[in-house]
Amino acid sequence: MTIGMFQKMNEHYGQSPEQARFFWSGGPVEVAPRTWFVSFFSGVTGFETDEGLVLVDSGLSNLAPALDEMLRRKTTAPVHTAVFTQGHVDHAFGLSAFLRPGQPRPRVVAHRAMPDRFARYARTDRHNQAINARQFGGTVDMQDSQLDTFRAPSIEPDTLYDERIELEVGGVRFEVHHCRGETDDHSFVWCPDRGVLCPGDLFIWAVPNAGNPQKVQRYPWDWAAGLRAMAALGASSLCPGHGGPVVDDARLVRRILEDTADYLEVIVERTLDALNAGSPPHVDIVHRVRLPVREAPWLQPLYDEAEFIVRNVIRYFGGWWSGRPSELKPAPRSRVADEVTALAGGPHKLLARAEALVEQGDLRTACHLADYALEAAPHDRELGHRVAEIYERRARAETSLMAINLYGSAAAYAREGRAFV
Repeated sequence: MTIGMFQKMNEHYGQSPEQARFFWSGGPVEVAPRTWFVSFFSGVTGFETDEGLVLVDSGLSNLAPALDEMLRRKTTAPVHTAVFTQGHVDHAFGLSAFLRPGQPRPRVVAHRAMPDRFARYARTDRHNQAINARQFGGTVDMQDSQLDTFRAPSIEPDTLYDERIELEVGGVRFEVHHCRGETDDHSFVWCPDRGVLCPGDLFIWAVPNAGNPQKVQRYPWDWAAGLRAMAALGASSLCPGHGGPVVDDARLVRRILEDTADYLEVIVERTLDALNAGSPPHVDIVHRVRLPVREAPWLQPLYDEAEFIVRNVIRYFGGWWSGRPSELKPAPRSRVADEVTALAGGPHKLLARAEALVEQGDLRTACHLADYALEAAPHDRELGHRVAEIYERRARAETSLMAINLYGSAAAYAREGRAFV
């Protein structure tokens, strides 16, 4: 994530109060005595104590200097302890920017699963760069120069815990709790002495990022349980993984956490009900589940969306096979594309039908036909540009950043004669 990419997203989404909350950047905001929150794409919270700073998260490596500059307007205390709420690059990779020359290495606390995450990143570095390039609106060709490298951070955790760890720094108490959610190594941090809760990405001012189409398994059922546990703490201030803080409003903190828990629970239960109704093919389940719609500004599909969360529930409980007999051991897609386009009278006739469906408002079906047309004739530049126009139109019809950018990437690939993202 570069500064330019972040600004581009801000321009695209900053059209309403709820969207502005999700992409809020700024600070320092005093959320409790000697406690400040800053945000630039992702948030960082600094708790000043008599022994030094306790830092919750550290931002992306290339944005961390700006986060540090904001925080240092209020405190020059050295970092004593850092807690990473998860191992994603926007939370665990920027710590070095907060350290002063010559200071001792701080204690770094994280869940025990985090080192395994970094080992997986090292094995799949290029893959993760590619999928993040697509997720944030580009193609794999941009990955080398514009994205953080997916390897272990320069300063790795040295204090690992399993379910819960209690810390005391300068007489201030902290609790770090494990909660599988967006990641299996996710934590939330509670400072009872100051009434401040840091949920990491368990709360982001939008539909929870529990369905991301390209990423590994996520856990909306555990996530909901963690949200309810956080709601019961009685926090007066909340410092989220993304977006602005809630300051001195315990009622609002509890409401947004409970609302988000309810949203996830409804999706999980409705998806399991559909699975239990004879275990139909997975796509059919997606269309059977009645997706919840909420008016609250913290539950809008700005980044992820409910349909993708349904997919993650199916993946966990339903296995990898889609349930369609032909897809158990399928033919190569290119062969199917050849047959479908032959039946249609050629790729251009098939694409013409796709374009007609677009005009009828059936973008979902149109994209299936467009895919087959492009896969059957990937070197036809004129056809590729027409397919790109369909995906650009599809992107404009979406609300979540995830869908908008993946369809935008599909359009970019189509213009290059590539039939996949």
